[in-house]
Amino acid sequence: MMQATTINRESAAGANPASDAQNLRGAGNDMEMIKAASSLTRDLNAANPVIYWADFVASALTGYAALFAAIFAPSIWLCLLAAALSILALYRAGSFIHELTHIKRRDVPGFHLAWNIMAGIPLMIPSFMYEGVHNQHHMPKRYGTVQDPEYLPLALMKPYTVPLFVLVAALGPIGLLIRYALLAPLSLAIPPLRRIVVERYSGLVINPEFRRRMPEGEERSRWIALEIATSIWAIGLLTLTATGIIPLAAFLTFLGIASGTMVINQVRTLVAHLWENDGGEMNATQQYLDSVNVPPPATLPALWAPVGLRYHALHHLLPGVPYHNLGEAHRRLIGALPDASSYHGANYAGLPGLVKQLVGSTFKRGQ
Repeated sequence: MMQATTINRESAAGANPASDAQNLRGAGNDMEMIKAASSLTRDLNAANPVIYWADFVASALTGYAALFAAIFAPSIWLCLLAAALSILALYRAGSFIHELTHIKRRDVPGFHLAWNIMAGIPLMIPSFMYEGVHNQHHMPKRYGTVQDPEYLPLALMKPYTVPLFVLVAALGPIGLLIRYALLAPLSLAIPPLRRIVVERYSGLVINPEFRRRMPEGEERSRWIALEIATSIWAIGLLTLTATGIIPLAAFLTFLGIASGTMVINQVRTLVAHLWENDGGEMNATQQYLDSVNVPPPATLPALWAPVGLRYHALHHLLPGVPYHNLGEAHRRLIGALPDASSYHGANYAGLPGLVKQLVGSTFKRGQ
């Protein structure tokens, strides 16, 4: 998130690419899987506006109601309980930013604007932070390379990078306040600073080498409008807190809950891929096998990987399928493809095993 980690790719220098070449390199394109994925899911590409609106609005309202409950709770235990509910609900609401990058505005009219008003601006993650960035993660020639804003070879890096990767996310809300309350206004008067802010601090990315281009045309107009609104919100929040209108405890509770959503998302990101690519280009099957599905019967992924994120590998195979249809797409492919199909190779049982695999890989390859 917003250059969410300062971990450098050079941390993977201890890995031996020759002897530790990942198994993914041996995978050829599984054309049977690719053709089946396309033919079996053609009727699942349409977004259902009712589902989008109901799910998002319910998540956002629940999150903010629980936030106020945490602020005014009469005991620490009720505060913690309400805060936990708020974190999960606002995390789910915020996760719709991923859907915004894939659905067309005409498919769910007004949804982009509503999301920004109800989640993007209050949580200081307006949609321009992801739109125009996430699509590069899906480009076949960029996935897993130094040009991919959402990829780091974590499995090949030093063991300390895993906890550091998560801990840095906890500071995300502070970084966002600095970006919108301080850097954004200053950058209007200092052109060199503006370029730095746009290139380095205007994307929810994990690759510190990624540099974003300056926005143009309609993208620039939307960007500026959302950035101004978010800056006003951030400045207002700090001003009202400094003047005592918003109690410091309430402000810190908000920051804590926002931090919680970012930590969960960062943990989810840890297991969204196997992170075993050393920078070379990968074919479609290799990209799929480097990604992760955590399908049923596992139940907890519905909380830590909501809005279809539990089907991350399937999403890379079928990026046009909306989140609410990914479960059905998965069931069809599981039923149609033989056990020898590559499709089964990206399905995992749950979070603990994936984290253990990643940490074990860092100790083997990143020493």
